[in-house]
Amino acid sequence: MDGLFIGGGFPELYARELEANAGLRNRIRNAIDAGLPVYAECGGLMYLARTLTWRGETRTMTGAIAADIVMHDKPVGRGYVKLLPTADHPWPHEPATEDEIRCHEFHYSSIENLPPDTRYAYRVSRGHGIDGERDGIVYKNLLASYSHLRSTAAHDWAARFVAFIRQCMAGRGVAASASQPRAA
Repeated sequence: MDGLFIGGGFPELYARELEANAGLRNRIRNAIDAGLPVYAECGGLMYLARTLTWRGETRTMTGAIAADIVMHDKPVGRGYVKLLPTADHPWPHEPATEDEIRCHEFHYSSIENLPPDTRYAYRVSRGHGIDGERDGIVYKNLLASYSHLRSTAAHDWAARFVAFIRQCMAGRGVAASASQPRAA
């Protein structure tokens, strides 16, 4: 596996099943610790945290992000978001396209117990993100955000993530064609 995208969703609805799949949780955490390029949005961020608490039950998640998720009865972040990339954003970029990134968020959770030295990919100019000021946790080659990015001409996040995967593969000395399936 060269890279991993974990999209949004509602992990709280399947927290018991996600916790029960210890093999997958451990593989994902170990891959992230080993430097696998990963992008996770909202529910993906929640799954990568240490724990998820909902309706009085706390379930173990992957632990790749050293923090805990707590579900609330009302939305914490909902609506359009504007993000400004920081110097810690890991993906390659074109300086001319690094204006405000417009996206959206919809989450009833908050993240707690983040280490004080947590690095962030974005500064929030509109919206909530992680803490009202920042979004996009960066750990090794992981970028995990509450915001759901849109791919536009000015901000083609999917192409940037693929370029980042290729950059990481080149750094490991892996030929890009080595990851392509072979014709029979």
